[in-house]
Amino acid sequence: MMPRDIELVLPHLTLAGRAWGEPSLPPLLALHGWLDNAATFDRLAPLLGAHFHLVAIDLPGHGRSDWRPTGAWYHYVDYLGDALAAADTLGWKRFALLGHSLGGAVASALAAACPERVERLLLIEALGPIATPPERALPLLTQALHERAGVAEKSLRVFADAQIAVDARQRANGLSQVAAQALVSRGLKAVPGGFSWSSDPRLTLTSPQRYTEEQILAVLAGIQAPTLVVLADPEPPFLPRATIDKRIAQVRDIVVQRLPGTHHLHLEDPDAVADSILGYLGSR
Repeated sequence: MMPRDIELVLPHLTLAGRAWGEPSLPPLLALHGWLDNAATFDRLAPLLGAHFHLVAIDLPGHGRSDWRPTGAWYHYVDYLGDALAAADTLGWKRFALLGHSLGGAVASALAAACPERVERLLLIEALGPIATPPERALPLLTQALHERAGVAEKSLRVFADAQIAVDARQRANGLSQVAAQALVSRGLKAVPGGFSWSSDPRLTLTSPQRYTEEQILAVLAGIQAPTLVVLADPEPPFLPRATIDKRIAQVRDIVVQRLPGTHHLHLEDPDAVADSILGYLGSR
């Protein structure tokens, strides 16, 4: 099943995206991870396209979507509004959410904050955002402000050809060639001398504010939608099992499946992830 490239004109910016499945099927909005793009679902979405009208968007600053205006921050909370605006533009009053990593953090919070909009929650390697202990709040804010002041001087690396960018992405994330090519194909733009990342350099700045773990647990307790969480085994260091298990306990209707793989297991082993999702849906 081939994707359809789409464009969603929101009140504040324009998002690019890809769609699979017939519009008459149940709607599923897919949100990618940090510094990824909609192509992260290129291998999984065709396996779900017979069951959903799946729309994967490039979040602002990523892929082929608009960057945020000068002076704006990239904070994950703002992505909640972007996701809702995308659903509104699609005419979706109620829909399912599929999120990986950052996209899963956004989907988790959105499902909790707007339970009337989210019918089902499908998460891959995520359940809530990254937490910060209270004593780190001021150092993070200070660092973020200092980095923000120098962002105008920051430039993106130029690659002589696309394969060099693929190799760099493989090294950075431990991805296979196939997985890296999928992300890079949508994440590059032509510039003098070759190619550079299409993502906004401000995405790599330190976040000025994060929730504490206690705040995240309180938010997750508000999720009402039936929820599936697919996690990689072994877990990456930024998703320690003890932390995730406490978060899982906060969600009233949740199923957890752990699959052998890495953080991008939906891109590396899409059949196994699709089987988990479709098996879960078939059991409900």
